[in-house]
Amino acid sequence: MNELQLAQWLAGEFDNQEQAMADPTWYVPLKLWHRPLPHRIQGKIALFAEQSNTLALDKPYRQRIFVIEPSPTSTLYIQYWAFKNPSQFQGAGANPALLERATEDALEALPGCRLEVQHLGNSYKANPLPGDRCCFTYEGKLRQVVLGFEVSATQFLSFDRGVDPDTGQSLWGAMMGPYTHHKRQTYDVVIV
Repeated sequence: MNELQLAQWLAGEFDNQEQAMADPTWYVPLKLWHRPLPHRIQGKIALFAEQSNTLALDKPYRQRIFVIEPSPTSTLYIQYWAFKNPSQFQGAGANPALLERATEDALEALPGCRLEVQHLGNSYKANPLPGDRCCFTYEGKLRQVVLGFEVSATQFLSFDRGVDPDTGQSLWGAMMGPYTHHKRQTYDVVIV
């Protein structure tokens, strides 16, 4: 599999305008940024992800890092990382200069938040590893998210769902199917 192609397809600015207009009950209008980091994390290509409701672009949220991990078997993995202090990087989707400070010291890997990537020809699909639970603490509470996506050269489908860690009940996200984001702008992935 080609980690550079995966990174290039992930890199860009996306929105789900058509989907939100067609089904506003289940899909809020989102803008999504995937910006390549100006440096690698543990020697691997990494991208910053952030999203915002298009009605409140000044309040972006869900800052995270995707680290693309190759393996000896040619399988690719995506490891999610979180910021130790996310407010320092809020708005980096629109203001990428903030990412100069996104060094490994500012991050922590999220246990159980790793996806295995399959190449499907015209897309890459990433699914959680069997038995993994992606949990983290936010505002003093244990949170869980079921991660997953499919990406092509022109769109990004997000299967992310927040779930109650005790009951497994869906709380937010792709409860009625994936969020379908169309790429509006491409960002170049520069290998350093």
